[in-house]
Amino acid sequence: MVKKANFTIAPALYDREVKIIDKVVVVTGGANGIGQALCRRFAAEGARAVIVADIEAERARECAAAIGGHDYRVNVESESEIQAMVDDVILKHGHIDLFCSNAGIGVEGTCGVPNREWQRIWEINVMAHVWAARAVLPGMLARQEGYLLQTVSAAGLLTQIGSAPYAVTKHAALSLAEWIAITYGDRGIKVSALCPQGVKTRMLANAEFGGGTFLLEGALEPDQVAEAVVQGLDAENFLILPHPEVAEYFRRKANDYDRWLRGMRRLQANMQPLKT
Repeated sequence: MVKKANFTIAPALYDREVKIIDKVVVVTGGANGIGQALCRRFAAEGARAVIVADIEAERARECAAAIGGHDYRVNVESESEIQAMVDDVILKHGHIDLFCSNAGIGVEGTCGVPNREWQRIWEINVMAHVWAARAVLPGMLARQEGYLLQTVSAAGLLTQIGSAPYAVTKHAALSLAEWIAITYGDRGIKVSALCPQGVKTRMLANAEFGGGTFLLEGALEPDQVAEAVVQGLDAENFLILPHPEVAEYFRRKANDYDRWLRGMRRLQANMQPLKT
């Protein structure tokens, strides 16, 4: 048996190619939900260092202590804080192999959502990915290897009923991931976009955005999402879809956009009226 931190790793895990072994991994939003599950799983997979980055400093410390990782208090709305964390991780560990831009928020409402809320969700759900890429890509390109995992959401492929800001920012995040994959894919940079539907996290439990409650049916546990991520990273899949049905929904959207829009309007009609 191979042991790391508080985890016992069965040899069966190594029957496949595991890209996490001996890697330096950073996870933003790592203290809760999907991010916490990723940190636990990466440690169990044999990562050399797992950096738990979160604005909730105490929870980040607890998670890092449980897995033998390292914690950073980081507000991903701040480019300087992301850059400072990346610089410190590289100073201490030499480089970053995998950067998981996982932090995200939901905001309920239509185009009438106040500008300050639009700006905040834009900075967290989109610009944090941009700032992370700015910080890590130079080193990765110099080494001609590196992996970016962007937590996007199925909303980036489809939409989010009840939340214009969430739908828009998740589409933008997916577009950025595509662009990075196209631009740097032949220079050793790998990119995956994680696009789950409902996941049993604090965001979904609190129904932070309109229409979110219908996702409770079929919602996955964060550990199930982490399993899908490990498999997706091993396969180097651009799209990681913990809910396989999302691929079929995406095909239907592409095959007949107007029909898909009509179907989404019917679904919306069964939801609560939107707050403007």
